[in-house]
Amino acid sequence: MMNASGTCSCHHHKLVPLMIVLIGLAFLLRALDIVDGDIIAIVWPVLLIVAGLSKLAGHKCACCGKMQ
Repeated sequence: MMNASGTCSCHHHKLVPLMIVLIGLAFLLRALDIVDGDIIAIVWPVLLIVAGLSKLAGHKCACCGKMQ
């Protein structure tokens, strides 16, 4: 689905950038000693796996009509 500005508004196009932000946030929280390093060691690989599996699933893009 293209919006008025001509950019894609499909939710699956936002997954990888969201994962990058979440991984960065996890490392930032660890650097600020807000969360324990052991939690970060588990969370960031899981986020990467979820992003990779989502891309492998090959959702059909509604905005451009081709496989992602």
